[in-house]
Amino acid sequence: MPLSLSLPASAGTRERAVARPPLPPLRGALRERLTFLAFVAPNLSLLAVFSYWPLVQNVWLSFVEWNMIAPEQLWVGLENWAIVLSGADFRQIALNTLLFTLFSVGLTLALGLSCALLLNQPLAGRNAARAVLFTPTLLPGSAIALVWIYMLDPRWGLIRTVLSWVGIASPRWLIDPAWALPAVILVYVWKAVGYSVVIFLAGLQGIPRELYEAARVDGAGPWDRFRAVTLPGLGPISFFLLVTSLLSAIQAFDILRVMTAGGPVIATTTLVYQLYNEGFVAFNAGRAAVYSLLLFGVMLALTAAQLRFVERRVTYS
Repeated sequence: MPLSLSLPASAGTRERAVARPPLPPLRGALRERLTFLAFVAPNLSLLAVFSYWPLVQNVWLSFVEWNMIAPEQLWVGLENWAIVLSGADFRQIALNTLLFTLFSVGLTLALGLSCALLLNQPLAGRNAARAVLFTPTLLPGSAIALVWIYMLDPRWGLIRTVLSWVGIASPRWLIDPAWALPAVILVYVWKAVGYSVVIFLAGLQGIPRELYEAARVDGAGPWDRFRAVTLPGLGPISFFLLVTSLLSAIQAFDILRVMTAGGPVIATTTLVYQLYNEGFVAFNAGRAAVYSLLLFGVMLALTAAQLRFVERRVTYS
């Protein structure tokens, strides 16, 4: 009997010994903050070294004249900005960037959604078609550009042969300033559309079938089901693709470099390509920094505008 009475007392003593008093609120909050900093410090350090510091350096370089070789940098103030923004070619370069981005992104998303809707049907050879469409996304842009240079040749290219079947003369795609930008857009869309198809397919397969069945019961036709079920269900996917596609198109370089080198004249020169010209052809770090900051400002403004206005119409549930 005494033994049985001593056991609960011993257990209670151990529980009291193990239990710790709760931390004061301020001390607990401090510990949580320190834990948070311990986890994010490595990423913040990498961002500070490889992202934020180069951005600060770019701001500094935009106010100096430097050929990237001389030991000293000459302070010129706003001269680089004035030369770039008032230059005779700047408006054409900005227009090229706008046209390339709008048409590339618009065609990529439209074709990607159309192909995804088709490949989401129970068709024979569907998986093989998906693989064929996605393959160009995995190939280097420079290799794709080289192949398309031969395909677009107005004398013996494959496109010239196809057009001759319907009695149309092949344009001088990469030589005529009026056709160079459409040709580059065509190649860029061909490379990027496969990625959009795969992402749209994932979104389509995530829409519950019950919604389509309910729409059919209510008498909705194919177009009504697409407008009322498919498009809202693809809202998050479409928003993601819009943001990533815009940022990728603005930074497109490899296809432009290999196919046209910004020409003929400046018909295909974009902001990112002019940045390359100023920095690595003319070795003018100041003006290259100006174009770099302009490019950064455009991407930041587009991303902020999409988050501010487009995301409001996206339904995530």
